[in-house]
Amino acid sequence: MVRLHSRFLDEDQRYAFVVEWLDANSGITWKYQLLHFPESKEIEMYDLKNRKTFLKRCRYDNITADMLYIGAVVTVYSRQLKLVDYADEFTRRCLSNRQERTLAMIKPDAIQYLGQIVDAILQSGFILSKMKMCKLSLGEAQQFYAVHQGKPFYDKLTHFMSAGRIVAMELVRDGAITNWRALIGPTDSNKARAEAPQSLRAQFGTDGSQNACHGSDAPETAAAELSFFFEQPGVGKCDLGSNTTLCLVKPHAVKSGLIGQIITKIQQAYVITALQMFSLDAVNASEFLEVYKGVVPPGEFGSMLDELTSGQLLFIHPLRIECMSSPRVRYGQF
Repeated sequence: MVRLHSRFLDEDQRYAFVVEWLDANSGITWKYQLLHFPESKEIEMYDLKNRKTFLKRCRYDNITADMLYIGAVVTVYSRQLKLVDYADEFTRRCLSNRQERTLAMIKPDAIQYLGQIVDAILQSGFILSKMKMCKLSLGEAQQFYAVHQGKPFYDKLTHFMSAGRIVAMELVRDGAITNWRALIGPTDSNKARAEAPQSLRAQFGTDGSQNACHGSDAPETAAAELSFFFEQPGVGKCDLGSNTTLCLVKPHAVKSGLIGQIITKIQQAYVITALQMFSLDAVNASEFLEVYKGVVPPGEFGSMLDELTSGQLLFIHPLRIECMSSPRVRYGQF
C-alpha cells in the first residue's frame, strides 16, 4: 500500500489510486498517484518516485468514476495509465465492494448469439473490462474444468467446450458474481426456461451442459478463472482462417455501449473467427495508422491518433460468408 501524500489529506472527497505508465522510449515504468474528484470532475497526479506534483489539480472530463477500477487503463493527456492498486484505505473501503470482478464465458453453443448476450450484459449495468475469443484445446478445457474431473459429465463437458470457439470476459460491478449468475439463470437450461424465462440460459441454452454461459461462483474462483484466460499467454489461440478482414471498434463506440449492437450487425453476414479488447499506446497507434500519414490532412491524422489512444478498442476478425459490400461501408453508421 502506498502512503497517501500528506498534503492531500484535508481536501474534499476524492478517490486515490496507484497507476503505472510505461515510457515506450526508455522502457521505464513510472508510478504515480492519481486522484479523482468525482463532484468537480477534476484530477491530480503525484510522482511517487520523485515525490513531487506531476499534474496540478484540473478539470478533466474524459475520466468518470465508472472508469476507475483496479486493472483499468485510462488515458490522461495521451498517457495511458494502468490502475494497479488503491492508494489509501478510504478509497479501498469505498470502492472495493462496488468493483467486484467475475469471469463471464459464452460457450460454443451460444457464440452465434454473442452480440445479443453482450448487449444484455451492458444493459444490466456491468462494465466489460476484458474480452477475448478463444478456441480451447481438449487439454485446456480439461485444465479449466479440473475441479469436475471424475464426475459423470466431465468428458462430455470438456469435449463440448473444446469443440468450438468461446468468449471469455471480465465483468466489473457491485456484486458482479451474484448479479451475473442471476442474469444467466439456473444451470439447466430447461429449468431456467421454467423458473427464469428472461435469463440468458433460458433464451440461448439447450440443457445442463450446453447452457450458453458460465459464471464464477466465488471471488477466489473468479480470480483463478480470470487468470486462466487473461494472464496465461497462448491459451485458446484462434486460427484466423483465410478471407478474413479486420474490424476495429473504436473507443467512442466502446464507451457508448455499442459493442453488442455492432457484433450483432457483423454476425448477420460474417462468422467472427477472433476478437480481443485492448488498448493502444501512442507509439503502436501511430504505427497502426502509418498508411494514412500523408494521405489525410495532418490535423485529421492527429484526431485519428487521439481517438485510438483514448480508451479500449475491440479488434474483430470476421470471416466472410458470402460476397457483399465491405464492412467499412456496411458498418460505417457506428
